[in-house]
Amino acid sequence: MRSSLTLVGTLWAFLSLVTAVASSTSYFLPYWLFGSQLGKPVSFSTFRRCNYPVRGEGHSLIMVEECGRYASFSAIPSLAWRMCTVVTGAGCALLLLVALAAVLGCCMEELISRMMGRCMGAAQFVGGLLISSGCALYPLGWNSPEIMQTCGNVSNQFQLGTCRLGWAYYCAGGGAAAAMLICTWLSCFAGRNPKPVMLVESIMRNTNSYTMELDHCLKP
Repeated sequence: MRSSLTLVGTLWAFLSLVTAVASSTSYFLPYWLFGSQLGKPVSFSTFRRCNYPVRGEGHSLIMVEECGRYASFSAIPSLAWRMCTVVTGAGCALLLLVALAAVLGCCMEELISRMMGRCMGAAQFVGGLLISSGCALYPLGWNSPEIMQTCGNVSNQFQLGTCRLGWAYYCAGGGAAAAMLICTWLSCFAGRNPKPVMLVESIMRNTNSYTMELDHCLKP
């Protein structure tokens, strides 16, 4: 089984898969932000949360210790986090598509040419840029009432208060940076140049087919 990728291209395919999986996994896990509420640990992503308060008997607040997504898109605490959800999700989807095509290029001949590899690298740059933009938008939502209750009522935009950033936030940003810088550069050398013999054979096949069609048309 021949590959359409060079040795550098194989490394590019592997790193593309790693960065795409790292960013996408971090996107879905609710471990971007850690805080506490009612003496219980609380964590958030852009559209998911672990541990939340509900009204119990006597109208007292109790903490439900489970993870889940918000009931609707409009229930996400802030506009910035809604934008972050959409932008980051689009970037992860783009990185996953490129990674899938790169892995297929390891198994299929003539799938990824030198020019196609560069185009895929450009797509990775855009995907990484979208995820980075999502990470930059995330702190704009720290002034929402729900987040302030978790962060000691002293958090604000770009001010965490008593909260701290989680490993998933750094993983998403690191995956995006690697996709933009390393994968984009490696993609320039990922695909194989078409062989001259293959080009000649392709031209000869096309010429023969045109000749046969012309002969067929000229026959009485």
